[in-house]
Amino acid sequence: MTELTFANWLGTVPEWLAGWPEGVQRLFFQFYQTFVYQDRWTFFTNGLKTTFLITLGALLLGVLIGVLVAVVRSAHDSRRAGARPNLVLNFFNTVCKLYLTVIRGTPMMVQLLIMGYVILKPRGEQAVLVTAIVAFGINSGAYVAEIVRSGIMSISAGQMEAGRSLGLTYGKTMWYIIIPQAIKNILPALGNEMITLIKETSIVTVIAGKDLTKAAQVIVTKTNQYLVPYISLAVIYLVIVLILTKLLGLLERRLRTSDRR
Repeated sequence: MTELTFANWLGTVPEWLAGWPEGVQRLFFQFYQTFVYQDRWTFFTNGLKTTFLITLGALLLGVLIGVLVAVVRSAHDSRRAGARPNLVLNFFNTVCKLYLTVIRGTPMMVQLLIMGYVILKPRGEQAVLVTAIVAFGINSGAYVAEIVRSGIMSISAGQMEAGRSLGLTYGKTMWYIIIPQAIKNILPALGNEMITLIKETSIVTVIAGKDLTKAAQVIVTKTNQYLVPYISLAVIYLVIVLILTKLLGLLERRLRTSDRR
């Protein structure tokens, strides 16, 4: 289908817009091309759905990886000086430190390219989505691990001793006593990690992911106009971040209120 032209569109504008300067009319025309013509607003809604799916999936995977890594590293660091070496724990601690070093020391885009073109090589939209979730989840896990580890370290050592004195194993004490308290302390930081993830998903286009950024790029190729699609993309991300920031603020106030009770 032939792309709508500015001259053709002028014949359909209402009277109140016909008297405006040409620059303003062209701005309205670009907005019409970007969102209204051929229902192109659906590109953005579909891209937003993909963005949220990647973000939530990666955050869940990142929390799972982060908690496991944080528990291993905390268990290793909390061992008393002079205690008998635990070869299994030392091995997993070394693996965790290597994982943290590699993931935190390389760019997210490079990790995504390796995952998309070297390791998984996805075929199809669903496979690309899964690849993106795995790549972003592994990356997020390295940062969540340090967040969770700081939360665990913020809990008094007496909590662990109390759990062990009740006959609980180290794992059960960590799962039922330490981690629930640590999660409560780090919820705001996890919320910030989700905000960071949402913005980082904009690079998923490098493996053909159809997210918000890809939606804007598709519209640009159809209209050959850059201003409205990319400014609209920035505004959408900004609105999402502002909403999440507001929700995080409400959550932090709620947590502070519950702590005072």
